[in-house]
Amino acid sequence: MTPTLVRQHLPHSGAKPQVDQWARARDWAEIQERMLVPLYEAVYERLEVGSSTRLLGLGCGSGLALLMAAARGASVTGLQAHAPERLALARERLSAEARGARAPGDARLTEGEPADVGGPAAAYNLVTAFEPVGCVAGDSEGLAESLAAAAPLVGGGVPVVLAGWGPPERCATSSVLRVAGKLANRLRGPGNWRPALRDDLEEVAERAGLRPDGSGRVACPFGYADADNAVRGLLSTGFFDAAVAATDRVQVDKEVREALHPYARRDGTVWMPNVFRYLIARTA
Repeated sequence: MTPTLVRQHLPHSGAKPQVDQWARARDWAEIQERMLVPLYEAVYERLEVGSSTRLLGLGCGSGLALLMAAARGASVTGLQAHAPERLALARERLSAEARGARAPGDARLTEGEPADVGGPAAAYNLVTAFEPVGCVAGDSEGLAESLAAAAPLVGGGVPVVLAGWGPPERCATSSVLRVAGKLANRLRGPGNWRPALRDDLEEVAERAGLRPDGSGRVACPFGYADADNAVRGLLSTGFFDAAVAATDRVQVDKEVREALHPYARRDGTVWMPNVFRYLIARTA
């Protein structure tokens, strides 16, 4: 365990440096998002995603999960609010695949909420919300509402997939994410990190009027080429934004590196075993 250090933080002068949202989106797409590939694969295999699948992806990010579904022949529609940079990368990914030898099924990407999609009733027979919840206080806010808003676009009994972090004792990354809460707590009150709870996904499903119909756990280790790569990937998640606002990027970078020490290998790579959970719920 990293010893607790007492530091004095002096008031910062001048404006906070602006986050380069394009660089962050690239770090997410090129480093971090691939860590969830085992989760996407497990869900698609279980639900037999293929040419008959019409998938609506809520919070589609930079589009890797959509790309994997499209490679199976599915027609995919992705929705992403408040992150135009990630959505632009999703468009880039899917259009690049379409130009290749193996063209995906129909793909459509929209910035906004389910109400912005339009289309006929029962247009989709699978809904996914793969952005994991249950690690940051309030990270599921608005998700139940988005799922409920998607109801007119799907038929009855359609599977809706939610994803979340596994128990903290099964997620090595939890010890690193605690740094976010610790730093944010020093100057701004409660930090943004919290342990994942057993019923996080079920509570979201209940609020959205969905019926749970199975769940699973998937090993999703976080592996990085080196500590620099790990810091860039982890900061691209947004989990450390409150910590950066409360202190500064240099301080957060330093403490994240310290927290990564137990997971560094002799060859310089960083490896953190994690377990993620998914819930399959059904529309009424």
